[in-house]
Amino acid sequence: MAGTLYLVPTPIGNLGDISTRTVDVLTAVDFIAAEDTRVSLKLLNHLSIKKPLVSYYRHNTQQSGQAILARLLSGECCALVTDAGTPAVSDPGEDLVALCAAHQVEVVALPGPCALITALSISGLPTGRFTFEGFLAMNKKNRQAHLASLAQETRTMIFYEAPHKLCATLRDLAGTFGGTRRIALCRELTKLHEEVRRTTLEEAVQWYAINQPKGEFVLVVAGAAPQEEDRPTIEEGVKQVSALVAEGWSLRDAAKQIAETTGLPKRALYQQALINQPKS
Repeated sequence: MAGTLYLVPTPIGNLGDISTRTVDVLTAVDFIAAEDTRVSLKLLNHLSIKKPLVSYYRHNTQQSGQAILARLLSGECCALVTDAGTPAVSDPGEDLVALCAAHQVEVVALPGPCALITALSISGLPTGRFTFEGFLAMNKKNRQAHLASLAQETRTMIFYEAPHKLCATLRDLAGTFGGTRRIALCRELTKLHEEVRRTTLEEAVQWYAINQPKGEFVLVVAGAAPQEEDRPTIEEGVKQVSALVAEGWSLRDAAKQIAETTGLPKRALYQQALINQPKS
């Protein structure tokens, strides 16, 4: 009989967030699969738990995943942990869960620390409907294309961001969504220097231009206002841009013109029209 894969959340900062059930499962399983065994060993030492550790991270998911699956199929039980937070959420653990599901191996998830839910709950923005977008791409073109696809998203949007990329990301967010869009910047959640800055994108750009970002950030961005019935969609606006380009306009000038006449965001029109252009 196959064993069970347990998804075990670990603290995102405060060790006091470890639950009794977390300790029980980590104590009971046969082995632990960890994103970084060095980080997880510190946690296990803190809990006085001794268990075999195997490495499972983004660049060894294929090889390590198969090895873990084989042990599960042989009847062993495994706890999957990430460096911080809930495994399989914006995390390579999703591949291991899919592998287990494909082979009818039971997966049990423990509730616990999760940065995106923690940030959403304290953001002061609507929480009824939201979309988690994870980390934006390093490549500027891909990042802006991703944001352009969200130009008319009405749900609250959540992003993860590292401090060294924050300023560039805020500029792109403001360029796509407009400087008056509300944002909550949640920094160092559950840690000693936890901070929540509720402001606008324009003010956030200005603040971090003179104040160096420190710590890991969760960005919670307000969604767009519901679409006015007489305003065209981004897709319709892009068609108008393409029509002007066909008449000889430059793509940049066409996007600017349609943005002015429709009220749609210029950058989103430009990026989407650029993506739709035939490859030469």
